[in-house]
Amino acid sequence: MLTVTDQRFAQGPAGMRRRDFLRIGSLGGLALPGLLATRSQAAMDQSVFKNKSVVFLFLQGGPPQIETFDPKLDVASDNRSCTGEVRTSLPGVWFGGTLSQLAQRADRLAVVRSFATNDSSHNHLPILTGRHPSGAAMAAMCALGSGAFHPVTGMPMNTVIVPEAVQTGLKLGSPTPTFGLPRIKQQVAGAGRLGSPYKGLVLDGSPDQLSNFDLKVPRDRFTDRFQLLRQLDGLKRRMDRAGEVNAMSQVERQAYDLLLRGVSDAFDLSKEDPKTIARYDTSHLFRMADYHEGGKYFLFNGKKKLVDQARWTNLLGKEMLLARRLCEAGCGFVTVVDSSWDFHGGGANNPGTLVGMQTLGAQMDHAVAAFLDDVKARGLSDKILLIVTGEMGRTPIKKNRDAGTDHHGALTPLLISGGGLKMGQVIGRSDRTGSYPASEPYGPENLLATVLHTMFDAAQLRVSPDLLRAEVTKAILDHEPIKELF
Repeated sequence: MLTVTDQRFAQGPAGMRRRDFLRIGSLGGLALPGLLATRSQAAMDQSVFKNKSVVFLFLQGGPPQIETFDPKLDVASDNRSCTGEVRTSLPGVWFGGTLSQLAQRADRLAVVRSFATNDSSHNHLPILTGRHPSGAAMAAMCALGSGAFHPVTGMPMNTVIVPEAVQTGLKLGSPTPTFGLPRIKQQVAGAGRLGSPYKGLVLDGSPDQLSNFDLKVPRDRFTDRFQLLRQLDGLKRRMDRAGEVNAMSQVERQAYDLLLRGVSDAFDLSKEDPKTIARYDTSHLFRMADYHEGGKYFLFNGKKKLVDQARWTNLLGKEMLLARRLCEAGCGFVTVVDSSWDFHGGGANNPGTLVGMQTLGAQMDHAVAAFLDDVKARGLSDKILLIVTGEMGRTPIKKNRDAGTDHHGALTPLLISGGGLKMGQVIGRSDRTGSYPASEPYGPENLLATVLHTMFDAAQLRVSPDLLRAEVTKAILDHEPIKELF
């Protein structure tokens, strides 16, 4: 049996002289073979967890419903999509003009046109938490139900991807605090009252990322990582020479592989087929430096700094590819943050809707279409639930310069795909101008319930509610999911 011993405690108290296993935080949080086998069997016995994943594409800033999934055709020009409209593959259904690739794949999508966060500020918590009283992001709630780490692969079950994760050395400027990285780490990765072990790992591109996960968990899961890695390198060389790997059991070999390789391969896009990378690549769609400090569009009328463009990048395609890789490796919930969809125009901190949709909108269209095709080709469409939304929508009437729009909480764009749910449909409808729901409204609570019903077996929990922590069971059973999806 493969054993790792922490020599620091060799002279310590009697109960700490020798550890038969050490949880390696930097390598995915797994224990060694005996514990791994136990947890794997427990995971199989606990069939309440459906072994699915969620990718939550958070269009931070408030994507416009008129320009995305609910354009209006027979209205005044200032109520029409400023990028035009495009027919979808569903009869009578149109998307905004920059979403031509998603329009072709509408049979694999479900659009909810009566969804609203009912918060017109840049308050990320309603959409992220489903207004759960714990204040935890729904990703943390899922991790509470499934465990902070995958019981077989050791993959962290809650991760957050930002552009820095996919381009080495990327240095972005400083937007307003609303869209800054500190707030992403605080709210998108937040665990609220559930506890820090369920906080999301924010992949921020820092050099020591994989050896020092951004999770606040007990100290003994993270001590002496680098020394341990050196010891494991030596162990690998010795075992390879001795031929001992071939004599291992399946569970022991899995532990060996995970300890030596960790989960780092899943985070490494260089391991991916170059043709796949090329299909996802969005870097050709616009030159992101043009929108950063000193770039072509950094000044407004030669004087106004559009500071919230600081986190605009053309890297969303690779971020979505990384999300797929993490799901394949066992991650339960991946949040991808794309910032900033705050298209006020008129000299505010952001450009208007036309510029925003021609850049971020077109990029989202390409990246999500590539993701949909990729997971379909890999047979993962039913295993991965994709959610695309923001913290609010935007005013349907363009009244600012550059077709700019303001905050609007009464309707919020929501696109869902996969997860074994019913696709190829438009759920609900908005009023004539796209201002308010005109059918049964859905909100963040329903979205949280939809995610939890996708990840966990609600029917089994009604019979045996103690299979999961009480907070998770209550969240699943107390609110109705978006019923048309099931």
